[in-house]
Amino acid sequence: MQRRRRLLVAASALLGTLTVAQAQTAWPGKPVRVLLPFPPGGPSDMVIRLAAEKMQIALKQPIVIDNKPGAGGNLGSAEVARAAPDGSTWLWGTDTLVTVNPHVYKQLGFKVEDLQPVTLGTTFSQTLVCNPALGVKTLNELIAKARAEKLSYASGGAGVPGHLSMELLQSMAGFEMVHVPYKGPAPATQDVVGNQVPCGLLAGPTVLPHVRSGKLVALAVSGQARSPTLPDVPTIAEAGVPGYAADFSLVMFAPRGTPQPIIEQFRQAFVDALKAPDVTEKLRASDQVVVGSTSAQAAAVLAADSKKWGDVARHIKLGLD
Repeated sequence: MQRRRRLLVAASALLGTLTVAQAQTAWPGKPVRVLLPFPPGGPSDMVIRLAAEKMQIALKQPIVIDNKPGAGGNLGSAEVARAAPDGSTWLWGTDTLVTVNPHVYKQLGFKVEDLQPVTLGTTFSQTLVCNPALGVKTLNELIAKARAEKLSYASGGAGVPGHLSMELLQSMAGFEMVHVPYKGPAPATQDVVGNQVPCGLLAGPTVLPHVRSGKLVALAVSGQARSPTLPDVPTIAEAGVPGYAADFSLVMFAPRGTPQPIIEQFRQAFVDALKAPDVTEKLRASDQVVVGSTSAQAAAVLAADSKKWGDVARHIKLGLD
């Protein structure tokens, strides 16, 4: 009797293992939903829509793109964190969802550990621009002017990449400017062009047309490398603040507990789509550089950036409801 019981237990375990393996092999058996916690039309939206067509061919299922904006990306992030870890729901957005938001929002709505990094898709930086009427053409000239008189700068909002990047710059270079937050980089850019605010640290694609037309002067970019769209503009480190780097990423996440074979299959389809020559070229034109990291590499970068931006947020006492 005991022997028979052991055989039944072993058979049940084997059947369970086969069932799981078959389910994973069969993935995806239905359309795959990628949730974006931001409005349509932004960088994350553009990237996933470029990649989706190629991913659908590889995965043999439709990619459903679902924009769920709100609370700085927290609403959509919380929905994915609570989703079933079966490979049917994914989160695509900026790294700030897990590197900045936990440090500044009083009510996050989800646990960072409930989101598993899948890959860093692309990296991008911010561009420091000023209105020509200010009369500065280099970062050092701006720093000197800011030390001599009261100046302000625009960003796309409190806690966004441009805001934190500028606060890090001020801390490292020893100067102060008054922050003027806007609801997005587009209205911020318009007010810098109109000289309501003299400068801004803003998304490259938003300011690029105005730099090329001469309506704005580009002083430096925030990343470790120069922008592919503004190769003649130095990085902030090259322009006189050694050690400065403020790169940001668009990241794919899965609900914690999603089986690793599913994560790897989805990651590979996504990375292959991003690295297709036509997609890579379109992304370069929008000031984004394709990365396509492993899950482990993504987790390491996010952990380091969370510490860096947490320190900046605490330094400026940034808190959001």
